[in-house]
Amino acid sequence: MDGLSRRDVLEWAMAESVPVRCPACRREHLFAAPSYPCVCGAPVTPPLDRLADPAPVTHRTWDEDWVTVPCDTCGRADQWPHPELGCPCGATLRIPVRGVRRPLRAEITPGTGVPADLEPDPEPETAPHTPAPPPPGTAGTAPAPATAGSPLIPDHVPLPRTTPTPRPVFQPVTIRTARDAVTAAALYLRWLGYRDIRRADQRPPSGIGLAARGILAQVDPTVRPASLRDVECLWLTAMSESTGCVYFSLAGYAEGARRRADALGIPLFVLDLTGTPQPVNTHADELVATGA
Repeated sequence: MDGLSRRDVLEWAMAESVPVRCPACRREHLFAAPSYPCVCGAPVTPPLDRLADPAPVTHRTWDEDWVTVPCDTCGRADQWPHPELGCPCGATLRIPVRGVRRPLRAEITPGTGVPADLEPDPEPETAPHTPAPPPPGTAGTAPAPATAGSPLIPDHVPLPRTTPTPRPVFQPVTIRTARDAVTAAALYLRWLGYRDIRRADQRPPSGIGLAARGILAQVDPTVRPASLRDVECLWLTAMSESTGCVYFSLAGYAEGARRRADALGIPLFVLDLTGTPQPVNTHADELVATGA
């Protein structure tokens, strides 16, 4: 079931429901906030505020469209789409959310964003090691190469990592709207290891721009294949900001766009309707294999 157990599905189906009255037509609805998959695999649901009234959406900003919610399982706090309800009268209502809840199973260490019980234990302090003088008659002899466990390299120093850290299975979000496509791309970037995902400062010629530490992403939720100009504009913007870039398209890419992306080293992904980005070129395959 796409990596989800039956228990996970049941938990997702039992989301909190609240009555919502549309301020425009006074029609009443029963609304349940959608759940989103945390990187640990547990569902995360924004906590709804039963005492506050919904507000009509008249214009959109990144800060109002997203809300920070901690995961009750691992304590990780991430940004998720603010719950919204579309009324048959045509109004879009933003459902109030309670303040950020405190993680239930782990306290967050200040300044790290990591649960305290997952923080590495501090290394015990040891007295400085004074090497013994060389035995008589060995002056000028080349020292033996240092190896792990020798006095020159203490045991507690980790060796270089040769393989990437395994990631959990990506949990997709079904794409029904353009906003879902942006959410799916943001979740995928987070799954790859990118942090502090936000709306890009510069608006791309088409689609939506996302930015994170070390990456600039363009999400095109239209039914038109991305063009060569779209790919080149993304690359030029990323070059001006001295960062990497990646493209997500719902309708694929024109042939010229794919050739130019291969030449410029841009990973290309196609968003299928299940919300799982599919790599299109070798640069995308490499990004999936290595992560951020």
